Amino acid sequence: MKPDSRHLARPSLLACALAACLGCVAAPAVAQSTAATVRGRVADAAGAQVTATNTATGLTRSVRANADGRYVLPGLPPGTYRIEVSADGRTSSRTVTLQVGQTATLDLDVADAAPAGPATTLERVVAVGEALPETRTSEIATYVSNRQIEALPQGTRNFLAFADVVPGVQFIRDGAGNTRLRGGAQPHGAINVYIDGVGQKDYVLPGGITGQDTSRGNPFPQSAIGEYKVITQNYKAEFDQISSAAVVAATRSGSNEFEGDFFWDRTSTDWRDPTPAEERSGVKTESKEEQYGVSLGGPILADRLHFFVAYEAKEYVTPKTVFLPGSSFYSPDDVPADLRALVGGTSSPFKQDMYFGKLSWSIDDANFVEFSAQVRREEETVRNGGQDSPRYATVNANDIDRYDLRYQYSGSRWLNDLHITHEDTAWAPQPLSSGNGYILTAAELTPTERRQVVEILRDGASPNNQRKGQKGWSVQNDVTFTGWAGHTLKMGVKFKEVEVNAIERHFANPQFYYDVNLSTTQPYRVEFATGVPGTREGFTTSKNRQFGLYIQDDWEVNEHLTLNLGVRWDYETSPTYEDYVTPATLAAQLRAWPNINNANAGYDIDDYISTGNNREPFKDAWQPRVGFSYDLNADQRHVIFGGAGRAYDRNVFDYLQVEVNRTSYGRYSFYFTDADGVCRQASGCVPWDPDYLNPGVLAELARTVTLPREWFLNNNGLKVPYSDQFSLGMRNVFPMFGHDWLSEVTLSHIRSKDGIAFRLGNRRPDGSYFAPGTSWGAPWGFDPPFGRIILVDNMLGTRTNALLTKLEKPYTRESGWGVTLAYTYTDAEQNSNVDGWPGLFDYPDTEGFGWLPARGVARHRLVGTAIWDGPWGLTLSTKLTLESPKPRVGVNCLPGGDACFVDWYRPEGTYGLRQWDLSLAKEWDTGSDVKLRVRADVLNVTNARNWAGYDDWWGFAGVPNPNFGRHNDDIVLPTRTFKLSFGLSW
Repeated sequence: MKPDSRHLARPSLLACALAACLGCVAAPAVAQSTAATVRGRVADAAGAQVTATNTATGLTRSVRANADGRYVLPGLPPGTYRIEVSADGRTSSRTVTLQVGQTATLDLDVADAAPAGPATTLERVVAVGEALPETRTSEIATYVSNRQIEALPQGTRNFLAFADVVPGVQFIRDGAGNTRLRGGAQPHGAINVYIDGVGQKDYVLPGGITGQDTSRGNPFPQSAIGEYKVITQNYKAEFDQISSAAVVAATRSGSNEFEGDFFWDRTSTDWRDPTPAEERSGVKTESKEEQYGVSLGGPILADRLHFFVAYEAKEYVTPKTVFLPGSSFYSPDDVPADLRALVGGTSSPFKQDMYFGKLSWSIDDANFVEFSAQVRREEETVRNGGQDSPRYATVNANDIDRYDLRYQYSGSRWLNDLHITHEDTAWAPQPLSSGNGYILTAAELTPTERRQVVEILRDGASPNNQRKGQKGWSVQNDVTFTGWAGHTLKMGVKFKEVEVNAIERHFANPQFYYDVNLSTTQPYRVEFATGVPGTREGFTTSKNRQFGLYIQDDWEVNEHLTLNLGVRWDYETSPTYEDYVTPATLAAQLRAWPNINNANAGYDIDDYISTGNNREPFKDAWQPRVGFSYDLNADQRHVIFGGAGRAYDRNVFDYLQVEVNRTSYGRYSFYFTDADGVCRQASGCVPWDPDYLNPGVLAELARTVTLPREWFLNNNGLKVPYSDQFSLGMRNVFPMFGHDWLSEVTLSHIRSKDGIAFRLGNRRPDGSYFAPGTSWGAPWGFDPPFGRIILVDNMLGTRTNALLTKLEKPYTRESGWGVTLAYTYTDAEQNSNVDGWPGLFDYPDTEGFGWLPARGVARHRLVGTAIWDGPWGLTLSTKLTLESPKPRVGVNCLPGGDACFVDWYRPEGTYGLRQWDLSLAKEWDTGSDVKLRVRADVLNVTNARNWAGYDDWWGFAGVPNPNFGRHNDDIVLPTRTFKLSFGLSW
């Protein structure tokens, strides 16, 4: 379509706006992502004045309609507004509710309005605004309202728990109680959460957002969240550091009335059904889940200055199960009695405190200032169960501090939004005790090697020893320009300086391995680590700098067609990676090792040897994002939409820093001659000496003798992971049962590429990975004299085709009920067997794996919710989650030990996950300003067993494992659980 002369006449305005934007300094995430926008036309009233007034806070914004009657009011905090239009001495108004990040279309008319009267002060009312559906958007997004957060049953008070009402999104609570969010088939680290426009991205750990890599805690006080939306695709150019789902949340603010709330909820051992392990033993392990908190908000100056504060705490004691794995290599009777006594139930305690405070100052109708602070503290004793004994535990601290200062200026045709932030996070798991780890194993023994090792039980001191986090500041400026008729232009620039750090001293507690079939008192292997004198001995830090800019044009071509056209570019320097110099001795040894210096090796070692000047920051993170929506009848009831775009995430520092860490903190592993006097390791063994049980002796040995070590080598040309996304869908608004319902059907295709992978660099003497005539058996025993080589490359990818469908009757106070249904069909693949840490050691690269079903992604997933306001102040709500079995991936050795291969299967059963939750709440009006409420939740009403652990061993050399595919006692919690809540509000 050729633009008309009106559009071509304004290039200088766009250039000026962009120059002004780029001339300002920037913030941690796109500041306007949580703000709502109202746009539309005023019929037959060019130049009409349109004013939006927040009914709770008095915040006011005004704009004049263009010559064609179009108007745009951007940057409105979510809430209920009185939208007033005045022209020719006449005025009319409508009260509407705007959701977080919404772009609402509202056409206005003053033709039949009454003459304008004198100005009045907006009095305190309980305003119920008309909900404006957002259908004319290319975003694939779903809103989660405050009513859903308050009413739907849940056990964690994690506001992200409701994100799985969105097609294509999973809220995962694993068997350890840790929670995370995942979009499609990409890893959970690919998400980002924006709270009040501030991204919560974790730059160090692969949890997606800070504090959520391994934690039972909540990312934010639920009582401080007003509402949020989840965007799974077609997000605009303002969203950065993301390649899967985006959560855009708005926090609560104080209003012109003092308001407060207190809550307490609890469940305990007697209020839940036993786990399978507890049923087997006949004894319940003590457990508790208790949560409590308070929030307060109100005016300091009516209509101008407001405050809001919230505190929430949770105390958990979670049951765990220790069990011996099934294997044909040993009999449980062979395990020493003192170790067998550790099998059974245990528990894992957890404590969290969260604080949030916010000041909102509307200086005048043009100037708005906001300051918020978030503090999170956690203490946890991590007992994993499974093959980990209660003593093999980790004590973890998880601390987060975030501060955000925001200044917003609203002009007649533009809005400027400036954020300045500071963050300081630390995640620090430490071993429960010092000493040695005791790992009991069983294996198929041959005269020359130990094959298919199975770990039976881990006891003693854990090897986990680390502290990782990020600290820094950022500034970002975003400009919205509405003076170009039919266009809403957004542009922004961001600068962030953040120090990422990692103290990693794993295996400071040596780990000794024993074979139950030979000796439970003499180990056959030790793995330990110690600092290298003259280095930082395991402490790695990098002062990274991030820079990003974007421009986005939302173009209303006509009353039917809207185009969303945007592009962003991101850039980050990471001195630890770029300036690293491979030690000269190591570089010479690598170049001299004949096993990798021939064509059979499959890689060039010089691609991994850094000189300090042959690595550069990734500069190609250009991200075009295009979307459209076509309103068939120009009435917002039947809209076809779609989009295509690229989104870059980032490389987490935890993966990049290992190269430096292994240089300063050496990790060693060697084998001892077995108790029967045989060496079953191709690289050789050393005679056993009981003095090796002393960690000091091992450390001295590493300092005085050149021992083989483990070396990680980053590729000199590392890129940044990204996804390409394509979608086409249709949404409809239609009447049913006397109410408007919303439906949406979308076809989606996503390809993610360049995920970080760790692979083995060892090769056999002829350069091959596998022995001649075999297709299995990584060359672990063929270490070079100086140690083992681990290569770090961009290799991981996923391919996902999905059908996303949803049906919703939104909850309203007038109707007193609401229903949502979300069904997702997913056909997803990944080019590896990775499910967590991205190690690829079964094959030399991803080609050996082919394309396997994506782990952790069900083919069919249905989530339904309902809320109903019954008589006598009762509210009944429910949530149902059904999943088909998720694929499990393992090693199939039925063809024989030299011909094993990575295989997959789906466990037998009707469902992979079944959970039905119910909630009943009652509220009493005490006759004063205080209201009392009591609520009962029943989680997992049917006590469905959602098995989490299976025997994934197919068998060996033509002998099938009779227990293959059978589940063990490990389940996804909760069992059927009753939870009681009590609250006061005023």
